[in-house]
Amino acid sequence: MNTTQLFKVLVFNLLANTKIMHKTLRALFIMCFATISLQILPAYAANNIDKMDRIVAVVDQSVITEQELNDRIKTVKAQLEKQGTQLPPDNILEKQILERLISDSLQVQFAAQTGLKVDNTQLDKTIERIAEQNKLSVPEFKLALEKDDILFDKFREDIRTEVLLARLREREVDSRTNVTDAEIDNFLTTQAASGGDQGEYEISHILIRTPEDSAPETLQKLKAKTEEAIKKLENGVSFAEVSASFSDAPNALEGGSLGWKSAAQVPVLFADALKNMQVGDLSPPLRSPNGFHILKLTNKRGGAAALVIEQTHVRHILIKLNEVVSEADGKRKLEGIKERLDNKGVKFEDMARQYSEDGSANNGGDLGWVNPGDTVPQFEKAMNELKPNQISDPIRTPFGWHLIQVLDRRQQDMSKEAARLKARQEIRARKSEEAYQDWIRELRDRAYVEMRLEDKF
Repeated sequence: MNTTQLFKVLVFNLLANTKIMHKTLRALFIMCFATISLQILPAYAANNIDKMDRIVAVVDQSVITEQELNDRIKTVKAQLEKQGTQLPPDNILEKQILERLISDSLQVQFAAQTGLKVDNTQLDKTIERIAEQNKLSVPEFKLALEKDDILFDKFREDIRTEVLLARLREREVDSRTNVTDAEIDNFLTTQAASGGDQGEYEISHILIRTPEDSAPETLQKLKAKTEEAIKKLENGVSFAEVSASFSDAPNALEGGSLGWKSAAQVPVLFADALKNMQVGDLSPPLRSPNGFHILKLTNKRGGAAALVIEQTHVRHILIKLNEVVSEADGKRKLEGIKERLDNKGVKFEDMARQYSEDGSANNGGDLGWVNPGDTVPQFEKAMNELKPNQISDPIRTPFGWHLIQVLDRRQQDMSKEAARLKARQEIRARKSEEAYQDWIRELRDRAYVEMRLEDKF
């Protein structure tokens, strides 16, 4: 058995036991594997290698290479230059992007360990939608990427990762975020007591993250870093540039913009600070369990007006279509019922109880008061054209053939219902974002991460 064969046997035996290795031993194995590989590479192969790729971070059972890091830096630089954002120093940009790659790697590994994946069929459909949004066919979209020096295969795998991370967040965080009626009641009560702040804020954000159980001297250094960032902002340096250079937030390289948020969609710490800020103001350093925060109020707009909609009290008779009842049979049956309603003096509710195949049949076909958008478009269009007590001709919808009768119409103030729905959405968004950031931090704290960015050959 030659050296190469012996090495292969050794690797196979080690890999067979990798799953039970301690994560530190796994990291050592990865390092040894790379060293031994270099020693036994055939001489002809070594002569054809200009420069070996090196590992810049070990992340649990995976590694991040210098080439991966450089590729991502190139992409991010192109995006920032396109947006007109001044680039931070290369060493800061490098560390920012490496942290992002580490976070992504941990999430991808967690997804694989728990059986979550994105298959090629799902991926193809996603790419088709992206191409459609750009008003291109998939072949045209490929050509457009090539013109921007983007390899389609790499783009495809990047999209796979984005979809995977979105699904992972939905499964691990969003789907477990619940909002109770008591929380909604408390939110609305607090909002009313504070003058009913229903305005929205356009916010930019910088986070200086503090590790758990940080020593006092570490906290002091990070607070000084926060104050340095504020000083740069006060001296006219753009928020996007300071964000890219200082912030540890996931969107640091996108300028730190959080977009438009209502008071309920941001942590209470932020909402309290925003109340006293004017457009263009910077907040003082805000301390949370995650670290130190700086907010800039870019813009704000007023609260919601009363929501008054027209409701329709309607009832119907439905004949469904199937293998026995054809299109023509269904329509003919309803035409017969319509003739009896118009000329024989029979009651609509009696015909509905006798003939309708909808769940409302026992109530005489009564659907109650319906709001715009509650019914399918064909039904709503026909309903809106009727006067009170008027009965329609047979109407075709995806459910079958209908006779529709409008009983009454009214203007209804739905502000309370809309306020509760909006409150639920906003509370859910806030809780979900906080839970996601906590989950990412816990994932990072539990992981074995070895940084080798400063290592040299």
